[in-house]
Amino acid sequence: MSRFFYADLMLAAVALVATPWLPAAQAQEPIALQLTGDYPGTHDPSIGREGNTYYVFATGLAPDGGQFAIRCSSNLIDWKLCGHVFDDIPAWIHETSPGTKELWAPDISFFNGKYHLYYAYSLFGVNTSGIALATNESLDPKSPKYHWKDEGLVLRSTADDDFNAIDPNIVLDDKGQPWLSLGSFWSGIKMRKIDPATGKLSGTDMRTYALASRKPPEHPEPAKPGLPPDWQAIEAPFVVQHDGYYYLFVSFDLCCRGLKSNYRTMVGRSRLVTGPYVGREGVPMLQGGGTSLLVANQRWLGPGGESVLQRPEGDIIVFHAYDALTGKPALQISNLTWKDDWPHAAVATTGQAR
Repeated sequence: MSRFFYADLMLAAVALVATPWLPAAQAQEPIALQLTGDYPGTHDPSIGREGNTYYVFATGLAPDGGQFAIRCSSNLIDWKLCGHVFDDIPAWIHETSPGTKELWAPDISFFNGKYHLYYAYSLFGVNTSGIALATNESLDPKSPKYHWKDEGLVLRSTADDDFNAIDPNIVLDDKGQPWLSLGSFWSGIKMRKIDPATGKLSGTDMRTYALASRKPPEHPEPAKPGLPPDWQAIEAPFVVQHDGYYYLFVSFDLCCRGLKSNYRTMVGRSRLVTGPYVGREGVPMLQGGGTSLLVANQRWLGPGGESVLQRPEGDIIVFHAYDALTGKPALQISNLTWKDDWPHAAVATTGQAR
């Protein structure tokens, strides 16, 4: 469970689709929602739900100046800004990474009786990065229990490592054990076991598991000037359970380049949370495999930075994409359908990022 969790609110499946953008007859087809309100500017969205409200956390500076803008909605359609996580970057990160101006890739999860927000600090093009943790007893800013607590560092990578400690994601396995997936560029996506009591790395299993990479290890590509050795990017891991499999969603290629952004979302699956993950075509994700899920269209470019919300009334996937006219990012949401045990989703063909 990560960036997703079951909520107490039980709605009929038709509640998701009883709107103009999705006729009831098409409930089993992936349809992109037509969003309104404060959805533009959202990057690397992470979605959770408490009670009747959905909360989306996003990378970087909030419009009010804090870190990690929070957007709220009661229906997944109409969105409004409803605060931020930190007023400023924690002091210990300033000391560790003085060049960091924005925090990246928040991931919301719930275990051990509280909400866990894992996030990253880094700079573009380097792997001197870290993943940190903040916790809260509630997502509702009106609750007396609402307070974000800085729990400090979880994991860091250095220039001597072959991985990059950004883009965290927590999944709970079938025994409720949390696992942290992470990674961007370099040798690809990794996983570590988490101590559920502390939210930090396990002291009993210190192995780093390799989950996915863009190039087969036996065919290394030469480094290009100014880019990490594995310049064909894979990042933004997100793992969910469905019908006896674990599914690993990742973003291929490059984000954050406006009209030149060419992110695309891929997926593979495994019987074990630690892999091996394989695409539908049978190619292991450690050898560059993966099945296409979200690709650009004429209206929206670079769909990626995805997270999934698994709900009794139907799964959804949230991600960002770039306006093909302005290059600006915006939140997108699609229902996530499952056909032949593989996920399917849609990119919007309308809307704008202002």
